[in-house]
Amino acid sequence: MALPKDNRVIIAVGAGVVIIAAVVLALVFTAGGDRTTEPPPASKGGLVVNLAEAPSLEPTRELRCFVDGQFVGMATLADCARRNGLATDALDVGLDSTGALAAAPTAAFAPPPELPAVEMAEAPPADSLEPAPAPRPAPSASGSPCLRHTGSDWRTLSGSMSLNACVQALYAGTCVGPGDAQYGRWGDTTLRLVPRRVEQSNDNARFRTLAEQDRNCQFPGMN
Repeated sequence: MALPKDNRVIIAVGAGVVIIAAVVLALVFTAGGDRTTEPPPASKGGLVVNLAEAPSLEPTRELRCFVDGQFVGMATLADCARRNGLATDALDVGLDSTGALAAAPTAAFAPPPELPAVEMAEAPPADSLEPAPAPRPAPSASGSPCLRHTGSDWRTLSGSMSLNACVQALYAGTCVGPGDAQYGRWGDTTLRLVPRRVEQSNDNARFRTLAEQDRNCQFPGMN
């Protein structure tokens, strides 16, 4: 009679092992299905810390601090702002070229470039009897020249383009780090890409936000 009892024990143990193995396999396949192959924002050049989130950073957390375009060591956000003589919300916070969290004044590494030269028409001789040409109409708000600053000169992307299209042509898919900036022109307006936003200026000195940029370096509000 002992043999049947042993068989039941063996069968019960075997069934338990099968059940446990099935549960483990189900967990493994479920976890594998939740994985995504999309790279993290940082690997695509996007910033992982928004300027709007900067005040909520832990007060004691240190980041790489830049003053006058120079790395001055590790500091808290408040201390870095004090060293720059600015408020904390005047600093751009994000990942620098080393992949570390950093803070720097907006466009500290890239001040506005000189404006593109305006081609002046040569004045006609005083004794010329030909009538003066009619003045060219000013570009409309829906179509103005769009230019990109390459770091050394200005390159024309289009002779007539809307503001939204110009911003997309210049900056869609491109993000910059703290302190960096890229410049463009739309008509008489200077455009500047800084972390998480594009700014505009009518005097090439005072900039204001034109459009917010998402973590994928796109401008959903300008579609």
